[in-house]
Amino acid sequence: MCGILAIIGKDIDVAQAKELSKRMSHRGPDESDLVQTAAGHVLSHERLSIIDLNTGRQPIQGTGKAWMIHNGEIYNHKALKEKELKDHVFCTNSDSEVIVHLYEKYGYDFISKLDGVFAFVVVDGDDFIVARDPIGVKPLYYGKDSAGRYYFASEMKALADACEMFEAFPTGHYFTKKTGFVRYYVPTWFDAKKATKALDYDKLRNGLIKATEKRLMADVPLGVLLSGGLDSSLTSAIAMRLLKEKGKELHSFSIGLEKESPDLQAAKKVADFLGTRHHEIYFTIAEGIAIIKKLIWHLETYDVTSIRASTPMYFLSQAIVESGVKVVLSGEGADEMFGGYLYFKNAPSTSEFQKETIRRVRLLSTSDCLRADKSTMAHGLEARVPFLDNDFLATVMRISPQEKEAKTYNGIEKYILRKAFDTPEDPFLPNEVLWRQKEQFSDGVGYSWIDTLIAHCESQVSAADFEQASKLFPHNTPTSKEAFFYRTLFHEHFPQDAAAKTVLKWIPKWQENTDPSGRANISHVTADMVQMNSAS
Repeated sequence: MCGILAIIGKDIDVAQAKELSKRMSHRGPDESDLVQTAAGHVLSHERLSIIDLNTGRQPIQGTGKAWMIHNGEIYNHKALKEKELKDHVFCTNSDSEVIVHLYEKYGYDFISKLDGVFAFVVVDGDDFIVARDPIGVKPLYYGKDSAGRYYFASEMKALADACEMFEAFPTGHYFTKKTGFVRYYVPTWFDAKKATKALDYDKLRNGLIKATEKRLMADVPLGVLLSGGLDSSLTSAIAMRLLKEKGKELHSFSIGLEKESPDLQAAKKVADFLGTRHHEIYFTIAEGIAIIKKLIWHLETYDVTSIRASTPMYFLSQAIVESGVKVVLSGEGADEMFGGYLYFKNAPSTSEFQKETIRRVRLLSTSDCLRADKSTMAHGLEARVPFLDNDFLATVMRISPQEKEAKTYNGIEKYILRKAFDTPEDPFLPNEVLWRQKEQFSDGVGYSWIDTLIAHCESQVSAADFEQASKLFPHNTPTSKEAFFYRTLFHEHFPQDAAAKTVLKWIPKWQENTDPSGRANISHVTADMVQMNSAS
């Protein structure tokens, strides 16, 4: 994991390039390096050392004149070295080096061979290729300056001031000067009508186990973000089983306002059941409010949901890094894939339910993936997301939507995921956790967090200021004082119109109250977990 910056063009100011790259130094606190190629282009890299701690420095040169920078992880790098690249001599043990050698062997047509998450730039003389992973787990932005130079960077802050135009790099695409943007990722599940596969619980369970196992690849201590909800608890349970077989321990981390926080209580049950080395982190509402402006600078968004949920994640990430752990597993993606958000229960039809799962997965780069990456990487912590493994994602998205709808199972959301891991003879989780109702992460740390945050934001915005919302912010006009407050702070950091247009607001469908908190949905109840389990 790291921060990357590429500037492609003539007469580049190298000193300015270094300064722009250093704006992302939080992403890569271990090493920093910059190369100006023979053709004059600049590649810069801020490194967080996860794989190959000693020789994995970037930029990496191929066997010829090609250079490469990469942010992410290539999980099948060993297999690629043993097969497609068996004739290559590698300079590092890094997973990243396979990218430049695949380019040298296959040209532009190699990206489908990569199993992992990535944003990378390969420069070969004046030719280059840039690509982003299928779902956009890793962030990437691109732009052009007044001289026509191309900029590519992990975060918007590294190019916004230098470019006349910039946007988020589209997910599942590559870009070359010859071809423009090319969509290389076109899975069958993009078509809602092709979700016709029969449900197979064994395939579902084994698929997530395999996806999690891939993401245990690391040469540094590893942990899990454990909220006590279904998704993080399952990844924790799987990781604990796999690491225990190797005689390794697993650190688990949870956060709340006080010991009575819903997530802390549930997480403690899971940690005790699994036998993880558990850490509870606390933050105060005052501390949360105090870092909102800095958090928005890191997140590069004004989306209400992202900011609410990222605040506890920001503090949690800081504590994790201080403990010595550099990689964590996280549960992003499950609610989108399985239709787990409570508003999905209001879907007017099965067809619309399926279309919404597809839409939500395809927009993850603007919401949960953005939040998970930037709130963790603010402290140089890498978050890995097993649910978004390409193979597992394809398995889930092709299941008939009737099998995923909560109404099929007396209102229990993500029933098939729960049932796949309901193995009484060898339980993965306690029943009361396996069948716990969905809780928004920002709510689960303690309900008073959201309530007090909203009140604080409203106190900072006068009625007169709020009346000017449409004039001040014509694009994505804030519809609440809370949203107006965040938008104002975002504008202070990123005043460009292009910056505002990179943000997509997370708004639930099919409910009168558009507040993104799960409590705003009529389906949110204080459920009796035992009754829910027996209803299954």
